[in-house]
Amino acid sequence: MGYIFSFDDAVTYEKWSDKPKNRYVTELEGCLMLSMLGPMIGERVIDIGCGTGAAILPFLEKRLSVTGLDPSQYMLDIASNNLGNRVDLHKGFAEDLPFSDNSFNHACLVKTLEFAENPEMAIREACRVAKNKVFIGFLNRHSFRGTGLRVKRIFTNTIYNHAHFFSIWELKHTIWTILGDVPMSWRTVCQFSSGRGKICNKIECSQLIQKCPFGAFAGMTITLVPRFRTRPLELPCTPDPSTNGTVPGLARTKELKIQD
Repeated sequence: MGYIFSFDDAVTYEKWSDKPKNRYVTELEGCLMLSMLGPMIGERVIDIGCGTGAAILPFLEKRLSVTGLDPSQYMLDIASNNLGNRVDLHKGFAEDLPFSDNSFNHACLVKTLEFAENPEMAIREACRVAKNKVFIGFLNRHSFRGTGLRVKRIFTNTIYNHAHFFSIWELKHTIWTILGDVPMSWRTVCQFSSGRGKICNKIECSQLIQKCPFGAFAGMTITLVPRFRTRPLELPCTPDPSTNGTVPGLARTKELKIQD
């Protein structure tokens, strides 16, 4: 089941999101997500662990058909208030998605695996319901911010007491274990602890800088490879009584060898 955000958690997160500095961080994360996924107008996307809907807004601006899912009704209520009827919202868990195979073009897990009870199953489910790409956005364990949050939770009770922080290499290994050698790519943003403006934004959006493995927010895309299920095909075969159960072709071959 993992950690489900309470009413107080949802209100606190919404207040955090409203601060100008944090809105800028969310915008950077959204730009990275769109850049790595490259969705086309009209495609279907599911945001697994959508929370209050912050990660959904960039998809709506791109005129995509968006579905959101979250286990917390309080988070969904805020998302519904923020997004109205532009998004199809569902209550559910990342490890057991109530959708058929290949229901969406893309699936996203943005700051979701940190709180999932079974991250491996959540990744499997995301890959099951998507047919093109899966985007995983997570707080980078090896960033200054990630280290600070892990130290802070030792002294303060926050939602991050319930979170598991991933590194880029740990998540790549997990994906390889689950899916095999599938095409993957990663980039990071939020290289600086603070700072906004044109210069800072230009640096953050540089793909060269985004290859730095120590940005606070890391994004990873999985390009899904079609897999086909196979089963043995049984063909009924009744032997001809006149051959005494032998194969005619094989018997003829033996005769030729004897004559030689």
